[in-house]
Amino acid sequence: MGSRFVKAMVAAASLSLASFGAQAQESSENQVAAMTAWSVFEEKQGDEKECWAVSTASESVNTRNGQVVAVKRSDILLMVAYVPQKSVSGQVAFTGGYPFASGSNVGVEIDGNSFVLITDGEWGWPASPGDDAAIVAAMKRGKTAVLTAQSSRGTKTKDTFSLLGFTAAVEEAGKRCQ
Repeated sequence: MGSRFVKAMVAAASLSLASFGAQAQESSENQVAAMTAWSVFEEKQGDEKECWAVSTASESVNTRNGQVVAVKRSDILLMVAYVPQKSVSGQVAFTGGYPFASGSNVGVEIDGNSFVLITDGEWGWPASPGDDAAIVAAMKRGKTAVLTAQSSRGTKTKDTFSLLGFTAAVEEAGKRCQ
């Protein structure tokens, strides 16, 4: 299920986020807008154009056997992508910064609304475009998104994302890639 364009987007966004967290989004050459906790990026390769809204987790808690533990994770990103040449509009993607446990899902809680992302390696996606649309709609109305998952090493993670600025960011990304 791993979408090549989403992985390429994360590679570009991760380069800017790796050392400096969310503040680095402001200095990326690919960033075209910033809305509170969310940033908008745009990539062009030939005739293909990709746009996405992305945010880093505002809080992360890692537990093993019920105890909080310190673990090393790569970038933790929640994003919504648009790739008009591939008929992709509003695809939700999450990377937890580690390989997910085989056969596991990511739980998504947005102000009382629950969703599931299926996993593949370090990525999680909704099962269908209809699920993408439902999650994006909930994110537009919500204040926070909490994603829970389990790593291939058994660590349970809980990542919280602020949704302040999400609506403006996702609309800007969609407008740029119509």
